[in-house]
Amino acid sequence: MAARMKEKYHQEIKSALQKELGLENTMAVPRLEKIVINMGLGEATQNSKMLDPLVGDLATIAGQKPVTTRARKSIAAFKVREGMPIGAMVTLRGDKMYEFLDRLISIALPRVRDFRGVSTKSFDGRGNYTLGIRDQLIFPEIDYSKVDKLKGMNITIVTTAQDDNSARALLKQFGMPFRTAA
Repeated sequence: MAARMKEKYHQEIKSALQKELGLENTMAVPRLEKIVINMGLGEATQNSKMLDPLVGDLATIAGQKPVTTRARKSIAAFKVREGMPIGAMVTLRGDKMYEFLDRLISIALPRVRDFRGVSTKSFDGRGNYTLGIRDQLIFPEIDYSKVDKLKGMNITIVTTAQDDNSARALLKQFGMPFRTAA
Protein backbone atom coordinates (compact mmCIF):
# COMPACT_ATOMS: atom_id res chain seq x y z
CA MET A 1 0.00 0.00 0.00
CA ALA A 2 1.45 3.35 -1.04
CA ALA A 3 1.64 6.27 1.37
CA ARG A 4 -1.45 8.49 1.48
CA MET A 5 0.53 11.69 0.78
CA LYS A 6 2.34 10.07 -2.16
CA GLU A 7 -0.97 9.15 -3.81
CA LYS A 8 -2.32 12.65 -3.09
CA TYR A 9 0.79 14.16 -4.72
CA HIS A 10 0.49 12.10 -7.90
CA GLN A 11 -3.31 12.42 -8.24
CA GLU A 12 -4.03 16.00 -7.12
CA ILE A 13 -1.03 18.12 -6.15
CA LYS A 14 1.12 17.55 -9.26
CA SER A 15 -1.50 18.82 -11.73
CA ALA A 16 -2.58 21.67 -9.44
CA LEU A 17 1.03 22.85 -9.04
CA GLN A 18 1.64 22.60 -12.77
CA LYS A 19 -1.27 24.98 -13.38
CA GLU A 20 -0.37 27.29 -10.48
CA LEU A 21 3.29 27.66 -11.48
CA GLY A 22 2.54 27.73 -15.23
CA LEU A 23 4.83 24.82 -16.10
CA GLU A 24 4.48 22.99 -19.42
CA ASN A 25 6.67 19.99 -18.62
CA THR A 26 5.33 17.64 -15.90
CA MET A 27 8.90 16.71 -14.93
CA ALA A 28 9.55 20.35 -13.96
CA VAL A 29 6.88 20.20 -11.22
CA PRO A 30 8.58 20.40 -7.79
CA ARG A 31 8.50 17.26 -5.65
CA LEU A 32 9.85 16.09 -2.33
CA GLU A 33 13.34 14.61 -2.49
CA LYS A 34 14.06 13.72 1.14
CA ILE A 35 13.37 14.69 4.74
CA VAL A 36 16.31 14.91 7.14
CA ILE A 37 15.64 14.81 10.89
CA ASN A 38 18.56 15.96 13.02
CA MET A 39 18.86 15.97 16.82
CA GLY A 40 21.94 17.50 18.38
CA LEU A 41 22.88 16.93 21.99
CA GLY A 42 25.57 19.20 23.37
CA GLU A 43 25.63 17.43 26.77
CA ALA A 44 26.87 14.26 25.04
CA THR A 45 30.39 15.70 25.27
CA GLN A 46 30.47 14.93 29.01
CA ASN A 47 28.55 11.64 28.86
CA SER A 48 28.20 9.69 25.61
CA LYS A 49 25.56 7.40 27.20
CA MET A 50 23.09 10.31 26.95
CA LEU A 51 22.86 9.62 23.20
CA ASP A 52 21.16 6.21 23.66
CA PRO A 53 17.66 7.52 24.57
CA LEU A 54 18.05 10.20 21.86
CA VAL A 55 18.79 7.55 19.22
CA GLY A 56 15.87 5.44 20.49
CA ASP A 57 13.42 8.36 20.28
CA LEU A 58 14.60 9.31 16.82
CA ALA A 59 14.26 5.71 15.60
CA THR A 60 10.70 5.58 16.98
CA ILE A 61 9.72 8.87 15.33
CA ALA A 62 11.32 8.17 11.94
CA GLY A 63 10.74 4.42 11.70
CA GLN A 64 14.33 3.74 10.74
CA LYS A 65 17.68 3.55 12.53
CA PRO A 66 19.47 6.90 12.95
CA VAL A 67 23.14 7.55 12.26
CA THR A 68 25.25 9.01 15.07
CA THR A 69 26.79 12.31 14.03
CA ARG A 70 30.30 13.12 15.17
CA ALA A 71 32.14 16.41 15.65
CA ARG A 72 34.06 17.49 12.54
CA LYS A 73 36.65 19.49 14.42
CA SER A 74 37.79 20.14 17.96
CA ILE A 75 36.49 23.20 19.82
CA ALA A 76 38.20 23.68 23.18
CA ALA A 77 35.65 26.20 24.50
CA PHE A 78 32.85 23.63 24.16
CA LYS A 79 35.05 20.72 25.33
CA VAL A 80 34.47 18.97 22.01
CA ARG A 81 37.12 16.84 20.36
CA GLU A 82 37.11 15.75 16.74
CA GLY A 83 35.21 12.48 16.28
CA MET A 84 33.13 12.75 19.47
CA PRO A 85 29.48 11.69 19.10
CA ILE A 86 27.32 14.83 19.43
CA GLY A 87 23.96 13.94 17.89
CA ALA A 88 21.93 11.71 15.60
CA MET A 89 20.21 12.09 12.24
CA VAL A 90 17.91 10.20 9.90
CA THR A 91 17.37 10.71 6.17
CA LEU A 92 13.94 9.58 4.97
CA ARG A 93 13.14 8.92 1.32
CA GLY A 94 10.32 7.25 -0.59
CA ASP A 95 7.24 5.98 1.26
CA LYS A 96 8.74 6.54 4.73
CA MET A 97 9.28 10.20 3.85
CA TYR A 98 5.64 10.65 2.81
CA GLU A 99 4.40 8.76 5.90
CA PHE A 100 6.49 11.01 8.18
CA LEU A 101 5.28 14.19 6.44
CA ASP A 102 1.69 13.00 6.85
CA ARG A 103 2.19 12.39 10.59
CA LEU A 104 4.04 15.70 11.02
CA ILE A 105 1.33 17.80 9.35
CA SER A 106 -1.81 16.02 10.53
CA ILE A 107 -0.87 14.81 14.03
CA ALA A 108 2.34 16.30 15.46
CA LEU A 109 2.18 20.02 14.56
CA PRO A 110 -1.41 20.49 15.84
CA ARG A 111 -0.22 19.12 19.22
CA VAL A 112 2.28 21.98 19.69
CA ARG A 113 1.19 24.28 22.51
CA ASP A 114 0.02 27.75 21.32
CA PHE A 115 0.48 26.72 17.69
CA ARG A 116 -0.22 29.50 15.19
CA GLY A 117 1.43 27.95 12.15
CA VAL A 118 4.99 27.45 10.96
CA SER A 119 7.15 30.33 9.76
CA THR A 120 7.20 31.21 6.08
CA LYS A 121 10.74 32.61 6.43
CA SER A 122 12.53 29.28 6.99
CA PHE A 123 13.31 28.64 3.32
CA ASP A 124 16.97 28.64 2.29
CA GLY A 125 16.67 30.28 -1.15
CA ARG A 126 17.02 26.98 -3.04
CA GLY A 127 13.62 25.49 -2.27
CA ASN A 128 14.43 23.67 0.98
CA TYR A 129 12.48 24.21 4.21
CA THR A 130 13.82 23.76 7.75
CA LEU A 131 11.57 23.53 10.77
CA GLY A 132 12.76 23.57 14.38
CA ILE A 133 10.81 21.67 17.02
CA ARG A 134 11.43 22.26 20.73
CA ASP A 135 10.43 18.87 22.13
CA GLN A 136 9.90 15.36 20.84
CA LEU A 137 6.67 14.79 22.83
CA ILE A 138 4.48 16.18 20.04
CA PHE A 139 4.89 12.85 18.26
CA PRO A 140 2.35 10.30 19.57
CA GLU A 141 4.86 7.42 19.24
CA ILE A 142 6.94 8.80 22.12
CA ASP A 143 5.91 7.47 25.53
CA TYR A 144 5.70 10.44 27.90
CA SER A 145 6.65 8.39 30.99
CA LYS A 146 9.93 7.17 29.46
CA VAL A 147 11.25 10.63 28.51
CA ASP A 148 13.75 12.00 31.02
CA LYS A 149 14.83 15.09 29.08
CA LEU A 150 13.13 17.17 26.39
CA LYS A 151 15.19 17.31 23.22
CA GLY A 152 14.54 19.49 20.20
CA MET A 153 15.12 18.61 16.58
CA ASN A 154 15.51 20.14 13.14
CA ILE A 155 13.42 18.78 10.29
CA THR A 156 14.67 19.73 6.83
CA ILE A 157 12.37 19.10 3.88
CA VAL A 158 14.44 18.97 0.68
CA THR A 159 12.49 19.59 -2.55
CA THR A 160 13.42 19.73 -6.23
CA ALA A 161 11.99 23.27 -6.43
CA GLN A 162 14.34 25.88 -7.88
CA ASP A 163 13.14 28.74 -5.68
CA ASP A 164 11.32 29.41 -2.41
CA ASN A 165 7.97 30.32 -3.98
CA SER A 166 7.71 26.97 -5.79
CA ALA A 167 8.67 25.09 -2.61
CA ARG A 168 6.16 27.12 -0.56
CA ALA A 169 3.42 26.29 -3.10
CA LEU A 170 4.35 22.59 -2.92
CA LEU A 171 4.28 22.46 0.89
CA LYS A 172 1.05 24.47 0.99
CA GLN A 173 -0.54 21.87 -1.31
CA PHE A 174 0.57 19.13 1.08
CA GLY A 175 -1.23 21.00 3.86
CA MET A 176 1.70 22.56 5.74
CA PRO A 177 0.10 25.05 8.18
CA PHE A 178 2.00 28.25 7.35
CA ARG A 179 1.52 31.25 9.62
CA THR A 180 -0.72 33.93 8.12
CA ALA A 181 0.50 37.51 8.47
CA ALA A 182 -1.98 39.33 10.67
